[in-house]
Amino acid sequence: MQNNAMELISPAGDWTCLRTALNAGADAVYFGAEGYNMRAGSRNFTLEEFPAVMALCREFSAKGYLALNTIVYDGELKKMHRTVSAARAAGIDAIICSDMAVIESCRKIGMPFHISTQASVSNYSAVTFYANLGAKMVVLARELTIEQVRHITSKIKADNLDLRIECFVHGAMCVAVSGRCFMSQELFGRSANRGQCVQPCRRQYIVTDPEENRELELGSDYVMSPQDLCAIEFLDVLMDAGIGAFKIEGRSRSPEYVHTATSAYRNAIDFCTANRNTPAFGDGYNALSQKLKEKLALVYNRGFSEGFYFGKPMDAWTREYGSLAGEKKIYIGDVKKYYPKAGVAEIIIFARGLRSGDKLSVLGPKTGVATLMADSFFTNDIPSEEAGKGDSVTIKCAQVRKNDKVYVLEKRR
Repeated sequence: MQNNAMELISPAGDWTCLRTALNAGADAVYFGAEGYNMRAGSRNFTLEEFPAVMALCREFSAKGYLALNTIVYDGELKKMHRTVSAARAAGIDAIICSDMAVIESCRKIGMPFHISTQASVSNYSAVTFYANLGAKMVVLARELTIEQVRHITSKIKADNLDLRIECFVHGAMCVAVSGRCFMSQELFGRSANRGQCVQPCRRQYIVTDPEENRELELGSDYVMSPQDLCAIEFLDVLMDAGIGAFKIEGRSRSPEYVHTATSAYRNAIDFCTANRNTPAFGDGYNALSQKLKEKLALVYNRGFSEGFYFGKPMDAWTREYGSLAGEKKIYIGDVKKYYPKAGVAEIIIFARGLRSGDKLSVLGPKTGVATLMADSFFTNDIPSEEAGKGDSVTIKCAQVRKNDKVYVLEKRR
């Protein structure tokens, strides 16, 4: 954990992403338990894994937050209580929640809790309500402007309220208010409020005029699919607004995304902390943020917007379906063995092949993400510039592990 007042919170959808986030400099990670979080599609963690998750966080002096932020039905209360109790026993730092039943369960056993953005907290009165219940952090509604956020944080400071404010700085935006949508439930019987959204809003639609029997495609914009939030260019402004924690969205996204986003915002926060009061800060941060934004564009995104921080966005719809990432990854093989004394990995090629100059990404639950350039390697013990299916490649790299997956990162055309 970095020694900053500002906390950077990164997503951990599985073990690989968990280690990736910690390696990249996250001050805290948030992860889901099976059954009760807003990303049911990610792997999530079992109650039995909670102690190991927290042990890994402690190795990095980082905090771990459990997202238990869906609505809960009567028939699930006993299981929910067991999850809260398991979180407390494992030393999880806080539960992120919005359902009052979860809040009450936390209060009964002294489990710290944070209020999820699903609660749509948009004013100081709501903040004090949750503070009086015992909340230690509130994730504000994403629809607030910087000025509205600053008003809330200034009131907290003036009243000496024992509570911090958290805001999202990067990742997917939902067309619904604070993500409370019923479209997926209506069309497919899979509730967004239960973490099961299949994102029908991201698709292309045709408008039909029955009187003229004409159809109209909804232009080049996907009018229910917002661009992703990216606050890297004005992170210094958010820091000055009194926000205590910055959260990166993306528990269903790839380890490369987690690595790139976490390292970018870690870099930005550290630069601002070290240089905020220097004369050259403005020019220096403008240059840095542009470079970081270029890196962020390489991983999964739907295009970038400033969200609602500067008012209602007027042109923030994605232009096409899926990701606009500047890179795509292609699986090529697995790590067979790593030789630590030589710093060399042996890779068995199963698909596509490898060429000199390729950019590689190696993923694994204990490795996280390791990236390297294949500028020099051996194929079947002979110096080479290419390798094909079935070949054994040896290449210098940082520590990776047996059975780690190896991908080539290609520029999208």
